[in-house]
Amino acid sequence: MQGTVLYIYFAMMMLEVASSAKGWYAQKLMSDLMENYSNALRPVEDTDKALNVTLQITLSQIKDMDERNQVLIAYLWIRQTWHDAYLKWDKDEYDGLEVIRIPSSLVWRPDIVLYNKADDDSGPVDTNVELRYNGEIIWDAPSITKSSCVVDVAYFPFDHQQCNLTFGSWTYNGNQVDIIMGMNSGDLSDFVENVEWECHGMPAKKSVIMYGCCADPYPDITYTVLLQRRSSFFIFNLLLPCFLISFLAPLSFYLPADSGEKVSLGVTVLLALTVFQLMVAESMPPAESMPLIGKYYIATMTMITASTSLTIFIMNIHFCGAEAKPVPQWAKVLIIDYMSKIFFVYEVGESCTSPKEEAQDDHHHTHTQSQTHYRNRLHHSKSCLKEAPPPCCPDEEKPAAFATCRSCRFRCHHDCGDGGLLPGDDSKLLHNVEYIANCFREQRATSIKVAEWKKVAKVMDRVFMWIFFAMVFLMSIIIMF
Repeated sequence: MQGTVLYIYFAMMMLEVASSAKGWYAQKLMSDLMENYSNALRPVEDTDKALNVTLQITLSQIKDMDERNQVLIAYLWIRQTWHDAYLKWDKDEYDGLEVIRIPSSLVWRPDIVLYNKADDDSGPVDTNVELRYNGEIIWDAPSITKSSCVVDVAYFPFDHQQCNLTFGSWTYNGNQVDIIMGMNSGDLSDFVENVEWECHGMPAKKSVIMYGCCADPYPDITYTVLLQRRSSFFIFNLLLPCFLISFLAPLSFYLPADSGEKVSLGVTVLLALTVFQLMVAESMPPAESMPLIGKYYIATMTMITASTSLTIFIMNIHFCGAEAKPVPQWAKVLIIDYMSKIFFVYEVGESCTSPKEEAQDDHHHTHTQSQTHYRNRLHHSKSCLKEAPPPCCPDEEKPAAFATCRSCRFRCHHDCGDGGLLPGDDSKLLHNVEYIANCFREQRATSIKVAEWKKVAKVMDRVFMWIFFAMVFLMSIIIMF
């Protein structure tokens, strides 16, 4: 047991001595390397040759996509690899030391920047670099980039976006610093999923551009971030409410005109859609191309405006009074006779099994029977007048026996039956009866005229209801698929 403890103690002492030796060799190496080194000069032995810098981008996270300002905010890991001709050593002279990590500010670094950045950020963070004995330097640095991205929201919320990240040297041309792609695409192995966007790839492409100011080539590497919007949130919060609200517009035609709420319903639906339209407009960039959902809102609002206008027009037809002209014959045939049957518009008590003509025939038969009964009673009254006896009370007895005369007159009526009339009263009674009959005829004609206009308005309501239902369904199918 005591021997084991001594062995462990001896091993720890040896590791400490070796570690201190490694540290001493690392310090000596740094002193030797930086003795005549300058990080301001391009580290090449032949200044006519280009220094190759390998660039590799790892996309870690899409932090935000600002459609209104057209800016993509991404979290990147930027790896740059190059060879420094003045930072080499023989590892055998430094106890086999192969790799050291030193601050990046001590060595020369390529000035590779994001060309299309949209902020004042200077670039990657000043992290340590990994320096190998053969002069290879690996610089890994995280960076939160804000890059300009042309956002096309024509098919929002079912849109795809392509945002470019272009990297290149700011001061060195291609004859001095050449950029090489580390991979054919950006690395997405550590990508953190975004709640709004799906990343479908990050292909890379190298380009060599000849600018008008200079005759030298300037290489750059462009990484294209392929994004697709997750549309579930917008479907349930923008499209579905609009879809349900738009179906209320045709129902305003089904609402009875006597309720007085037809126009109020249309105006309320229009105001609700206006609120959703403003919500969409606040998040979209002010561009000439209107997004698909904006077109859907505008088309729906136009349809609701048209339905409200038609509702006002139909209500004027419904409330035609007695002073209105009769319904034209073509309207009776086309709207009342045919279209009412096609769109199943029936009055109270009507059905598809009992047509209106039969009901009118029954009413006409009942009215004919009433008129026949009235004529029989009137004929009976005239015959009673012809056969009536002389007055019961002589004229000279009227002042003295007025009450008796009234009873006598009642007895005369009783003797003549139910239709008995006094002489001279038949023309007056016939005139009153004819006046009442004419009043009933005019009232009935007016009621029929008003009912016909209401029937026309009801049929037109039903026609427009089905037309607007078809329009809403068609627009919804277009926006969804």
